Amino acid sequence: MAGGGSGKGLYDHLYKRFFDQRDTHEGYSFQEPPGGSAAIPTVTFDEKLEWWTWNRWKRRKKILAERDRLQQDILQIKKPTQSK
Repeated sequence: MAGGGSGKGLYDHLYKRFFDQRDTHEGYSFQEPPGGSAAIPTVTFDEKLEWWTWNRWKRRKKILAERDRLQQDILQIKKPTQSK
């Protein structure tokens, strides 16, 4: 994709914008996260993580549970609530 030609790939529009702005743009537009007011979700643990930690499965289970909870929150936003 030399010169920002029009292709049909997933990221071609981003590459085209990059090539169009390469002489005037400053910074790393591909590296910067989108702005917003929402905080990054975190999962906290009682114990510090060590390489030899025995409870890795508990940590993984807690992380996956939080991921599933956040996914359900997103799905609930998409579904209209039914009030009777």
